[in-house]
Amino acid sequence: MIKILIALALLGAFGLGTPLSAQDKAATPPASEAKAPDAKAESAPAASAKVEAAPGASAAPAATPPAPTSPQLVAADKISSGDTAWMLTSTALVLMMTIPGLALFYGGMVRKKNVLATLMQSFAITCLVTVLWVVIGYSFAFMPGNAFIGGFDRVFLNGMLFQNEAGKLTVSHLGLTIPESVYMMFQMTFAIITPALIAGAFADRMKFSAMLWFMGLWSVLIYAPIAHMMWEPSGYWATAGVLDFAGGTVVHINAGIAGLVCALVLGKRLGYGREAMAPHNLTLTLIGASLLWVGWFGFNAGSAVASNGRAGMAMFVTQFATAVAALAWMFTEWIAKGKPSVLGIASGAVAGLVAITPASGFVGAAGALVIGIAAGVGCFFAATTVKGWFRYDDSLDAFGVHCIGGIIGAILTGVFNVREISGVDGSVLTQCGAVLTTLVYSGVGSFILLKVIDMVIGLRVTEEQEREGLDLSLHGETVQ
Repeated sequence: MIKILIALALLGAFGLGTPLSAQDKAATPPASEAKAPDAKAESAPAASAKVEAAPGASAAPAATPPAPTSPQLVAADKISSGDTAWMLTSTALVLMMTIPGLALFYGGMVRKKNVLATLMQSFAITCLVTVLWVVIGYSFAFMPGNAFIGGFDRVFLNGMLFQNEAGKLTVSHLGLTIPESVYMMFQMTFAIITPALIAGAFADRMKFSAMLWFMGLWSVLIYAPIAHMMWEPSGYWATAGVLDFAGGTVVHINAGIAGLVCALVLGKRLGYGREAMAPHNLTLTLIGASLLWVGWFGFNAGSAVASNGRAGMAMFVTQFATAVAALAWMFTEWIAKGKPSVLGIASGAVAGLVAITPASGFVGAAGALVIGIAAGVGCFFAATTVKGWFRYDDSLDAFGVHCIGGIIGAILTGVFNVREISGVDGSVLTQCGAVLTTLVYSGVGSFILLKVIDMVIGLRVTEEQEREGLDLSLHGETVQ
């Protein structure tokens, strides 16, 4: 494990230290297509103020004001009711992905004695990250700062205003036609689901107290810097032109590699490989997967930060790639194991959702088709064959689906980016650099956090508690 992390660190140092040529950087969109300066999304247009000629002067071409680089106070009439309505809806949809979507998806896959503990993890993470996001997370992730982390301008949301009588409010520089409070909330739901995804890798064996400490620290120290590097215009990979529309690196690779590290550090479940550990209720899992699928439209189409053509395109390719990936997993499993399973088609759909996430605002139907096939087949073998080769206990395949699916999607975004859709050029080299940075920073950072927590309070429940089940031993409740 140590050797693997050292090797990743060396690779990451090389990746971060390699200068990108001008050709590797995404081209700036034409002025007619310019939006808020966010490689993640096509945000709403900047305020179209024009420079007026002095009296008697000859007419001059209208000057385009520079794009804002920090939140600003604007008049209420600059807010688009249509964009705001869509973003409020998207925020609710993404929150639904964690509670109840992910909670049910994971809860149905564990054994009956651990179902409440698994549901509790998603619910508690939702509460914990909400508080941390307001206190410091949003400021670290989306305020201007250096190349790796934001500033302290929005600690406790200081400076985020709504002045009803004055008719003014603040907007983020990443969403100029919606209130900043809505943009902050939308991004909060991303910050919530990302650590919740990690929990699938260590299901059935981590202390609840250790889980809370790890998720809280991880949210602030790992998630926020990665989000800043990829999405905030002053971030390292944002300035390099990375294409990550809705979180292939920030959410899925980030969570997936952290999940693998958790699985390796905690070790295997008691009886893993010897005892049957079949899902206790696949009905819950399929319902959870369905909620994830529906909620993902807020995740991807909402990342346009506007109710526009890009949101519509993102919604379409999300649906298409997900359906393709579900079928690809199903048919691959059918050929390899003789029967198509409910768990398989649900997992394939999630793999497709993961892989199309970074590409959803940048590719067309052809790209979505290839990404869906690659995700369905690739994630099937990662979650079955590869896991069998290395014998790590990634309980619910957080690494096999989210990290591998995220890598597939992030790299293929650079391959299938359509300039007519995205307005920018893609670079596979830039995509690979961002992927490598996420793997190294999240992997090594997660390892350090886990080791510190283990030394202070311990990570794993006792053997007796694990055999009894976490529902009763940690929470004093059982499912009858």
